[in-house]
Formats: sequence, C-alpha cells, structure tokens
Amino acid sequence: MADDIGLDTKALWSLSYGIYIVTSCSGGRSNGQICNTVTQVSAEPPRVLAAINKDNFTHKFIEESGVYAVSVLEENTPMPFIGRFGFKTGRETDKLTGVEQVEGSTGCPCVTENAISIFEAKVFATVDVGAHTVFVGDVVSGRVLKEGKPLTYTQYHANKGKAPKNAPTYRPPEKAEEKKGDPSMKRYVCNVCGYIYDPEEGDPDSGVAPGTAFENLPDDWVCPVCGAEKDEFSPED
Repeated sequence: MADDIGLDTKALWSLSYGIYIVTSCSGGRSNGQICNTVTQVSAEPPRVLAAINKDNFTHKFIEESGVYAVSVLEENTPMPFIGRFGFKTGRETDKLTGVEQVEGSTGCPCVTENAISIFEAKVFATVDVGAHTVFVGDVVSGRVLKEGKPLTYTQYHANKGKAPKNAPTYRPPEKAEEKKGDPSMKRYVCNVCGYIYDPEEGDPDSGVAPGTAFENLPDDWVCPVCGAEKDEFSPED
C-alpha cells in the first residue's frame, strides 16, 4: 500500500538552481531579466531551456524573435545588479543602459558585466507549462569570459535575496513573531522585491548596526536587494 505523503511545496526548495540573466530582442528593442531556471538538456546537439513567465517583457521578445542569450553570473555579483534585472520592468525602464554587454550573432545583447560566461540560443521548441513557457533552444554561440564560480540560488537567498512573484520558485515571505511592547522591533517589507528589514539584524553590509529601528535608518539608505528607497517600504502585517 502506497504511503500518502501529501503535498508540501517546501520539498521543492531543496532543488538546486543558478542565477542567470536572460536577454532577447525584437523590432529594434531589447530587454533582459533574472532567471533561475536555465539548464542544459542535451549535449548532442547542445540544447538548453529557459522558463520565462508569460507576463514578463522578455517573454514577448523571445516569442517574437525566437532567440535569447544567457549570462551566467559570478558568485560575488552585487545584489543591486541582480535587483536591476529581477525587480524592474523593461516596459518602464531600459535595464540594459550603462551595463557592459556585447551584441551576439543573433542580435541579442549579451550581458558581460558580472558574468563568467555567455551563450546564445535559437528556439527549437516551446512548452506551455502554465504561468511560464519553457523555451528549448539550440546553442549557436558561447564564450567563457573569465574563470570563476557561478552564483547559486542558495547563495542568493543567504544574502537575503528574494524571488519575484513571477518566478517559478517564488516563496511567500514568512512572518516573524512580533516583539510585544517593543514597536522599534517592527519589521518593514520592500514593496518592490519583498526584502524584509529586520531591526534585530540591521544591515551590516550598509553599515547599519543590529538594533537600529527602521525609522532611524539614514535617509539615503536603500533596499540592499533592489535599490528601492525607504518610502517604498511598508510595515509588515
């Protein structure tokens, strides 16, 4: 008799991922986004897949042009750089402006900044998997930029990185137990990326000591994940 093991989606959290920038272009425009679901699926011929949310601007470009490029980010990639591509929309801002890049053979911009390798793919097949489309692509070019270790999803989360709601691995934020009688210990949530400022921890990387209430943060302090300013934060429910 089979065991009824139930369904706890936290079991999926043990899967391993990397952090990549996927770019595409169409009609003279280009865009890029963070994607953690890129993997090689075939060695001969070399093929990869990328799962892209249907609501994302990059999805539209891949769908129209049939090409995309992938940049494998290095393990010490700054969080604001990831936030630029992960928590801003290309419909409102040109995320590629000022970013080091080269134009690939497909016409896609290949981001070289904070990357250890880049490659391009032409879509071979698409699979509708619900909120996302899996684009399976033939790899048509690739280059190692420098020696280094790729950034993993585990490292990203260890640095308080969050998954946007359009990511296939989105995790709703966990609520902490509120300290009774101590309003200065109130946590604040970034409305852009979901990062939670915990006054008990502070933000040592920005010089903010543990025990610093949100109200006492410097006026020029910004979210360490996406760069949002203080007025983009709300008290945690």
